[in-house]
Amino acid sequence: MWRLQVQRAEPEDLAGQIDELLGVLTDDMAAWAAVRETCRINLFVGLFMNSSNNGVSLSPAHLLALGERGIELGLDVYDHSED
Repeated sequence: MWRLQVQRAEPEDLAGQIDELLGVLTDDMAAWAAVRETCRINLFVGLFMNSSNNGVSLSPAHLLALGERGIELGLDVYDHSED
């Protein structure tokens, strides 16, 4: 396993964190395809919400950037409104 992570963002800045991660990785789609031949690529995100009615969205450009690279997006959402 190989891990890369970015700093925690409060309030959340999922788009900025994706930009930061992808900014240090190659834009070479052939390289991404080669990695996908032997590896599963996963972006895991923990979202710690301040209320039960918060949300987060990603732009089509960010979704496309993940999709082109074959990056699976996993979200764990936590509600801290009752802590």
